[in-house]
Amino acid sequence: MHQVASGGIDWKAIREDFPILRERAHGHPLIYFDSAATSQKPRAVLDALRNYYEHENANVHRGLHELSSRATEAYEKSRQQVANYLGAASADEIVFTRGTTESINLVAQAWGGKFLRDGDVVLLTEMEHHSNLVPWQLLAERTGAQLRFVPVCDDGTLALDRLSSLLTPEVKLFAFTHVSNSLGTINPVRELCEKARAVGALTLVDAAQSAGHMPINVRELGCDFLAFSGHKMCGPTGIGALYGRAEILDSIPPWHGGGEMIVSVTLEKSAFKKAPHRFEAGTPNIAGAIGLAAAIDYIESIGRAAIFEHDAQLAGYAMERLAELPGMRVLGPSAERGALVGFVMEAAHPHDLTTFADQYGLAMRGGHHCNQPLMRRFGLPGTTRASFYFYNTKGEIDRMIEILRDAVRFFS
Repeated sequence: MHQVASGGIDWKAIREDFPILRERAHGHPLIYFDSAATSQKPRAVLDALRNYYEHENANVHRGLHELSSRATEAYEKSRQQVANYLGAASADEIVFTRGTTESINLVAQAWGGKFLRDGDVVLLTEMEHHSNLVPWQLLAERTGAQLRFVPVCDDGTLALDRLSSLLTPEVKLFAFTHVSNSLGTINPVRELCEKARAVGALTLVDAAQSAGHMPINVRELGCDFLAFSGHKMCGPTGIGALYGRAEILDSIPPWHGGGEMIVSVTLEKSAFKKAPHRFEAGTPNIAGAIGLAAAIDYIESIGRAAIFEHDAQLAGYAMERLAELPGMRVLGPSAERGALVGFVMEAAHPHDLTTFADQYGLAMRGGHHCNQPLMRRFGLPGTTRASFYFYNTKGEIDRMIEILRDAVRFFS
């Protein structure tokens, strides 16, 4: 679909698949460097959503009529596509949620509520997004469990030499991000899962920043849970998934109660369906699941290995160019990193810098990026973050450097 005659990928043609990239902002051509917050959507996804609402719109699982059958088939086919995308053993290991945040809350409330006790430990890292921190804080308050944190080194990598003293038999779950949304750090997931398994701890991987950018196989990684959001990988907002190993999902009680997740209900008691439907009370985001499946098809037509390589080249190039600017501090590892750069400029607060850039059509993000403890770790109020995806170009990075050079002059 996106191959050129030489066997390479026609990245320029891919840009044409995204109508929004032709927009202008403040009279300037849009440069969208905020894909870590949400990615743009290709026409294939927009078409899939429209097709569902025009030709298949009905509630799933409950109806005996033709439209309901079509909707149910499309919805469950989408679940299978997510399972294939993650390398899960079965579609029953995929629970549709609103996204990474809801997936992590589901594990904290349903699994944690049943299995965590006073004195148990949940191990996290200092680089976690608030969505992989606050749910565990709430759980710890309720259960008496303790939280521990793997420190972050000055170069933005985890202090893995501290792991043996932190990852002890008291740890029941080790939850950590795959790719840091502020530092770009790519954590060694397989190694961390292996070490957790050795002490009997389960693992949860926050794949919000990795699911659309690199190959992921949950069985190869050896994780017990993995969470991601569709809107960061070309899909619609309000849809994501939780992968959970079948035997673990089967051991967890429901989280939300309502229609669709039951086998039978009396006034006194209810019996619940097996996973994953046990965790999907009420009418699900049917269109979102179908849109997510279309996004997966689109990403796979390019190839995740090619996307990862393209992203890495952009991030590396941005690092090189940023080093040319005076008073610039770039956070995170200098070696391989995810598709983003977070930086601070001596001359301007991140909010002011991001507002300045916006006037020239450059969309970045300024602030703490839902990483307040991490920002405090580095002694910063926040950073400016430029995040990339396969529809971005080196030419856009060159334009970013021009705008930032103007900002240095403006604020100095």
